[in-house]
Amino acid sequence: METKYSSGIVNIGGLYLGGHHPVRVQSMTNTDTNDIDATVAQCIRLVKAGCEMVRITAQGVTEAYQLRLIKIQLRSKGFKVPLVADIHFNPRAAEVAAAIVEKVRINPGNYADKLTAGASLSSGEYEKELQRIAERVRPLLGICKQNGTAIRIGTNHGSLSSRIMDRYGDTPEGMAESALEFGRICLAENFTNLVFSMKSSNIRVMVQSTRLLVQRMMAEGMNFPLHLGVTEAGDGEDGIIKSAAGIGALLEEGIGDTIRVSLTGAPEIEIPVALAITERYNAKRAGAKPGDPVEVSPQSEISFKRETIAVSGIGGKYPVAVIAEKAGEKCLLDEHFETLGLLPEQNLPFVQLAEGKASELKKQLQSIPAGSTQPLILKNAYRTGDLLRFQVDSAIDFGSILIDGGGDAIWPVAPNIAPEIVNHTAFAILQATRARITRTEFISCPSCGRTLFDIEKTLQQVKAATQHLKGLKIAVMGCIVNGPGEMADADYGYVGAGKGLITLYKGKDVAGKNIPEDHAIEKLVELIKQSDDWENAQTE
Repeated sequence: METKYSSGIVNIGGLYLGGHHPVRVQSMTNTDTNDIDATVAQCIRLVKAGCEMVRITAQGVTEAYQLRLIKIQLRSKGFKVPLVADIHFNPRAAEVAAAIVEKVRINPGNYADKLTAGASLSSGEYEKELQRIAERVRPLLGICKQNGTAIRIGTNHGSLSSRIMDRYGDTPEGMAESALEFGRICLAENFTNLVFSMKSSNIRVMVQSTRLLVQRMMAEGMNFPLHLGVTEAGDGEDGIIKSAAGIGALLEEGIGDTIRVSLTGAPEIEIPVALAITERYNAKRAGAKPGDPVEVSPQSEISFKRETIAVSGIGGKYPVAVIAEKAGEKCLLDEHFETLGLLPEQNLPFVQLAEGKASELKKQLQSIPAGSTQPLILKNAYRTGDLLRFQVDSAIDFGSILIDGGGDAIWPVAPNIAPEIVNHTAFAILQATRARITRTEFISCPSCGRTLFDIEKTLQQVKAATQHLKGLKIAVMGCIVNGPGEMADADYGYVGAGKGLITLYKGKDVAGKNIPEDHAIEKLVELIKQSDDWENAQTE
């Protein structure tokens, strides 16, 4: 069953978001907000790369006031890009920023009181807490109304309030409700200049919670635009594929109005990836008329999972297979790209499509007889010789299905891309969608003005020490503001605690505080060994 949904339109400093307008591309600076010249220079580089909105951290009131100087410089140089203030723990900083920039991003989890461990709220107490939150948010809404400032209500998987956690747990339902509570407060104050987002480093959680939010918005008569992003996606190919799979799965369903690709490194590197994703969808939107609805799924979770029989290493209890052509033969590959066996001669069902048509693939999957137990192979052909285009398209095409449990094997065919790169991409897609784990997963933030160490260099050092630990999730986070929350899905965390100081986490628990940076990776390895999660690399 499908239903109709059309997002409303929000004006962000003259940039229209939602409805029939293009999917907008945005990013975030990683300079010190107090360094006006450096921040302005980076904003300009982002705009020249194709960025349409620039977010800047304002962790305190001082940084919020600096936004005025940054904006003055940009406007004096002829750059009218809308600016977004990124707010976390300080409502006063949000109020200052709202009078300066075109949009502020607030996290619902940071506006709520923390419950005492083990405490629980009655229905009456829960409502009183919502009333207190409304009182805290009301001044910000008044300033935004007066200045025409938009608000993004940005819910993060790892930073849900203890009140939400108590009632809903660490779930997509809790994420959706966290945003909607704030949405209802805004509507009660006749404030509708809103954008929503559901972010997680786990793309299945990100996709499911966003679908659920759309379902709940439709039920309550809301139609606010949606910001899409996979938070802390990592660096390089893995970050590109993870972002494309999560963001693309939703855009394929007509969900999403602006995107941010979160990659560790200079923010300018995010823009080509984001543009490669939006290119698939903006041509279609250009032909739409204002108010044209799109079809979206009303379920929070879609499943293509089927019980299948095992046929020569495909289906049944076997992990999702990767197929490639080697020396003229169709082979099943292991995680080192070595041949496990030949593609079985049995007439297994294939689903194949032209590149860039993941939504058509989903329709084909739905037409497969429900009673069939034959393994299903997903095969896509790509004519491009452009590596980024191939990574983005294959991640969306295969990832959109794998997220929902579809497919027993994937077979990307790309004659104009080096075979080893095609194979590496295939396994990276399986890893990103958690359809098959073959390596360590690294969760890392793109860094921002709060980061106090070289996160790119450190991430590479952590990878060098731990990348042989198959199945572990290790986070490298720039600061204590986002770190503990947004790495909630990680087994181990390396988090900036101050200049030259690192705090280590095992799961959500602190395992070492204020460790000098020079010794922190050594201490991380010790922690993993003490926890019996270490194994020696095969080369040792």
